[in-house]
Amino acid sequence: MRTRSLTGYREAVFFLVTNVLIVFGLVAFDNALAILQTFPSIFPEVQTLPSPLQLVKALLVPVGTYEEYRIEGMREGLARLRKKSRSFYLASGVFQGRLRIDLILLYSFCRVADDLVDDAKSISEAKHWITQMRHYLNIAYGSGHLKGQATTVEFVNDTFPPSARAALILLPTSYLSPKPLYDLLKGFETDLDFSSGGDTFPIEDEVALKTYASRVAGTVAEACIELVYHHTTSPTPEHLRQQIIRAGGLMGIALQYVNIARDIAVDARIGRVYLPTLWLQEEGLKPSDVIGDPDHCKIEGLRQRLLDNAMKIYFDAREAIEQLPLEARGPMRVAVESYMEIGRVLRKSGYKVKAGRATVPKLRRLRVAWSALDKK
Repeated sequence: MRTRSLTGYREAVFFLVTNVLIVFGLVAFDNALAILQTFPSIFPEVQTLPSPLQLVKALLVPVGTYEEYRIEGMREGLARLRKKSRSFYLASGVFQGRLRIDLILLYSFCRVADDLVDDAKSISEAKHWITQMRHYLNIAYGSGHLKGQATTVEFVNDTFPPSARAALILLPTSYLSPKPLYDLLKGFETDLDFSSGGDTFPIEDEVALKTYASRVAGTVAEACIELVYHHTTSPTPEHLRQQIIRAGGLMGIALQYVNIARDIAVDARIGRVYLPTLWLQEEGLKPSDVIGDPDHCKIEGLRQRLLDNAMKIYFDAREAIEQLPLEARGPMRVAVESYMEIGRVLRKSGYKVKAGRATVPKLRRLRVAWSALDKK
């Protein structure tokens, strides 16, 4: 009896020690992988499945050599994403490795740039920030009179507020095309036109609407796909790659249409009407009528018209997702479907509104994400 008890004790200790070792091994593996993915300056190349030797090297990197500004910039970017976009925050969790990090950094840059303009106390201050961001891009891409990453960092630190610096410094301009970023700034300039005074609003017709959506969202979608191709190894012919990037730009337009349809009341409170003026005139309305009463009965019909356009573009562009590299295909589906679900909610009467915006219940968002990942 005593022997049996002693044997049971030894087995319990054995299993305890074994499980502790497994847990510590997993923690060490996760820590090593995080170091490999976070610091490209220390580990320029990382295999999809790192070798044991590379993992050990990562664990042996002195903590003092970690780039603290990069860690802090990633934290700030993730916090912005969590606060500003629940749909994209959910989607970010299914991307992996350096692709996920760079997508978060891209979002952080776009959000910081947008906030600098929107939170400016005057039109002149907003124009100042657009000019400074354009100068920043000139330097980063070597098209200004100054070149080099050190100069970029110096310019950012001297010019921008502390809360914006990491987002600009960490933007991976070395493998992002400049055109989408310059076009994004043009979209911000359109936003400023709403404050120019007078009865004319900048979104006059569908062409102006599509141009605006392309600049503020299509550009970001194109940049996202560029990051996908940078971080994946699947061979894709250049002509097909460019075709998929263009389709991504169209999908970005569809997502922006959904955003506009959701935020009609929110935008009206700050004097902006993104519904085309021509559409309003067809209903006997003016932009000022939307600002005065964003819940006008005729506006719901225009919201649905905009969503019709969004859905058409979405259906035309979504097949391009299935041509993306396999490792990005599912996560990109989650990103798109999570946001398009907002549009589907808006299609049904009685949708929930929170802070002036229609919301998708958390359980429904999770179900949509799971279905997008599970698609064969």
